[in-house]
Amino acid sequence: MKILLLGSPGAGKGTMAEMVEKDFGILHLSSGDILREAVKQGTPLGKRAKIYIEKGELVPDELIVDIMKEKINDQDFILDGFPRNVNQAQKLEEANIKLDLVLNVMASEGTIIFRLSGRRVCKQCGKIYHLVNMPPRSEGICDICGGELIQREDDRPETIKRRLEVYREQSEELVNYYRDKGILKNIDANGNREKTYDKIAKLLWLKKKK
Repeated sequence: MKILLLGSPGAGKGTMAEMVEKDFGILHLSSGDILREAVKQGTPLGKRAKIYIEKGELVPDELIVDIMKEKINDQDFILDGFPRNVNQAQKLEEANIKLDLVLNVMASEGTIIFRLSGRRVCKQCGKIYHLVNMPPRSEGICDICGGELIQREDDRPETIKRRLEVYREQSEELVNYYRDKGILKNIDANGNREKTYDKIAKLLWLKKKK
């Protein structure tokens, strides 16, 4: 199965991708992780991408597609964070990489603000907590390394609202593109992660049996 997970910040697509990878043995490919790895390792494509990143510019679609193609090969995968627009989607198809299923993970603005604004990150080791859903044992202190827990600027309510507006503007065309192809399924992610994952797992089992 070749799957794409779409979803706004805070919708939970990264968590869902990890759970699918664990239960179904489908490789989770996060575009952000793959891009950072290519830059860190200094691959030819990574060096080209680094030039844009250091200038604060977006990495061109063609380069992103080439970096992802190196990782995808001919295997089952679940994509997270790529493609981000119709141009990238079309270039993926031109490379004979066709998706079987696109899961659009959806949550309300209120749910997303609750999730992200309550998130705290360890300044030292990067461990993520949530003030309500997954609090640390001691307030403001990481359970793992004892580091200080901070709220990232991206997780402040006013910033979250702006991020959601940008996502909706950028994603609408891509969602319609895959809907027109008949491979898009909307997933209600307003409940807890177990309920959301159950909906996804049922779809994947049905797809696998065909």
